[in-house]
Amino acid sequence: MEPLASARRRPPAPAPAPSRFLLPVLFLFTLALSSCGAAAASGAPVGEDYVRPPARTRGGQRKALLGLFPWSKKKKASSAASDPQQVHISLSGEKHMRITWVTDDNSVPSIVDYGTKTSTYTSSSHGESTSYSYLMYSSGKIHHVVIGPLEDNKIYYYRCGGQGPEFQLKTPPSQFPLSLAVVGDLGQTSWTTSTLDHIKECDYDMLLLPGDLSYADFMQHLWDSFGTLVEPLASTRPWMVTQGNHEKESIPFFKSGFQSYNARWKMPYEESGSTSNLYYSFEVTGVHVIMLGSYTDYDESSDQYAWLKADLANIDRKRTPWLIVLMHVPWYNSNWAHQGEGDSMMSAMEPLLYAAHVDIMIAGHVHAYERSERVYKGGLDPCGAVHITIGDGGNREGLAHRYHNPKPFWSVFREASFGHGELKIVNSTHAHWTWHRNDDEEPVRTDDVWINSLSGSGCIQDSSREFSKILMSP
Repeated sequence: MEPLASARRRPPAPAPAPSRFLLPVLFLFTLALSSCGAAAASGAPVGEDYVRPPARTRGGQRKALLGLFPWSKKKKASSAASDPQQVHISLSGEKHMRITWVTDDNSVPSIVDYGTKTSTYTSSSHGESTSYSYLMYSSGKIHHVVIGPLEDNKIYYYRCGGQGPEFQLKTPPSQFPLSLAVVGDLGQTSWTTSTLDHIKECDYDMLLLPGDLSYADFMQHLWDSFGTLVEPLASTRPWMVTQGNHEKESIPFFKSGFQSYNARWKMPYEESGSTSNLYYSFEVTGVHVIMLGSYTDYDESSDQYAWLKADLANIDRKRTPWLIVLMHVPWYNSNWAHQGEGDSMMSAMEPLLYAAHVDIMIAGHVHAYERSERVYKGGLDPCGAVHITIGDGGNREGLAHRYHNPKPFWSVFREASFGHGELKIVNSTHAHWTWHRNDDEEPVRTDDVWINSLSGSGCIQDSSREFSKILMSP
């Protein structure tokens, strides 16, 4: 079946004079080749024909890091109690960044010194701190400090707590192109390590993670080890995350859900008008990104639904021509795993998001990869969203190998393997999506597609009245 015009293998172009035609084509082709990882070899099995080989031995089993007593804290070897641990950064409103870290010493101040030259700090910001207890576990002091305003596309050097090692970060660009690394259901196995190593090879501006981070599952020291594991990447580029089922960690009548997640991974929910860290939005380089909560109320009477309507009403597609939504549970899923779990959320929210002309929807939860055509209400629709399931970062539960056959007409590509994605927003109309299979020693680019923004199509003009009607409804 011929792919829809809004998700082709190469960007469509008019037929101008050869000299004017050649330059943009070469530019887009160069961007495509710059995607990290080699393409799958000609004749090599891909998609459903691919069978992941047995894991290579690396001196240990590919299991989660469960070597500690479940209630003990994991800290860096030879680190002082005042040293920053588990450093990660996230966007916090326009031209601002939130720095988060943990210390074992409760007397360390929540302060970040920063500047554009190494060891030369020209600015300082004070923030807040929190901590929590979970059964027999007590966290360290968790610091959250917002720095800025910052210049776009600039390297900054920073120090946490007024002492200790220096870190550096790079702010996103103000103009296209923008490169986003995407990974879900990450965990803490050697598969995870391979995936993170592959992402490190990419030239990306930000990482998006649609839920299931540490797989701590009540064992709180695994939140500490996860923070240490991702720090080399998460301290240099903003990580924007949403919650999954493994973040819930609720104990009936004793512990409410998401206590650890909310304390450690504070996202810009207040900055986007949300009342919950479980759903929020942000803008970066011509892209409006919405993070939805699959595990908090989402029906039409819920706070999340009301917030989503208000957020969508404020989007200016001339300023942010791309609209991307992330959540944990997929709505279009042909894998046997987690079948139907997203149906009720889809029933409540898909009409609203369709009316807003969402370009791409990204989910995790299913431990395999799948990409759809543009769809709406179960059928092909040129004004619907492209759905991507990418719950294959490296989690300890393994892969979901079984797919329903025959393949649904809306499913373009599916494969049960670990990996990560890369989304290059080239300009206001074209983006290049690649999915990279994790082959341990190297990432293999296995799925590759150009996607056109709906802002440049007739969809928005044709249905603007319908969108206004939905937004105005009680």
